[in-house]
Amino acid sequence: MPHGPAEVGVGPWQGPWPEGDVWDPELLAGGDRRNVVDRYRYWRMEAIVADLDTRRHTFHVAIENWQHDFNIGTIVRTANAFLAAEVHIVGNRRWNRRGAMVTDRYQHIRHHATVAELAAYLRERGIRLLGIDNLPGSLHLETMRMPRQVCFLFGQEGPGLSEQARQACDATFSIAQFGSTRSINASAAAAIAMHSWIREYADLSAETAWRG
Repeated sequence: MPHGPAEVGVGPWQGPWPEGDVWDPELLAGGDRRNVVDRYRYWRMEAIVADLDTRRHTFHVAIENWQHDFNIGTIVRTANAFLAAEVHIVGNRRWNRRGAMVTDRYQHIRHHATVAELAAYLRERGIRLLGIDNLPGSLHLETMRMPRQVCFLFGQEGPGLSEQARQACDATFSIAQFGSTRSINASAAAAIAMHSWIREYADLSAETAWRG
């Protein structure tokens, strides 16, 4: 590699092995090369998910999947980084996982055949459904009051939210732009939306707020 270490992660555990159910014997013996924070080195995947579940945030992320959009995997990876409660895939059950970089293993992912099915699921739990699209009448993300219980719904790259999605949303919001392009990349818009929630509600003083 031209930059950085030749390998990521850590090698085999040195010294007596730690005791407890969280540790993975294979990782302790062979090393842990996964893309996880140091807190979870050598942990079993199930143990990591269980620990994340104790402190997940209350926002959800939903993505329409009609065209096998490569952005879906990147959005899932960002949802994992910001610790979303759940990620919802609407439409085709199979989705492009390449951009997720295996983070989907640590994230609760639900499938909904239609947007109406997603909306009903959220309504039962008191979660508002907000779409992101540059539509007339959309709220301004920069000045709107972000709900604590919310699901951000993103459409496909290019066409944006489907007509069914627009009708199902409680409201839509847009991100201010100042250049010549009509829109920004869907995964970039998703990251901005999720980080807006983080800035308003996340506990940034917690030890679990990882900053590198």
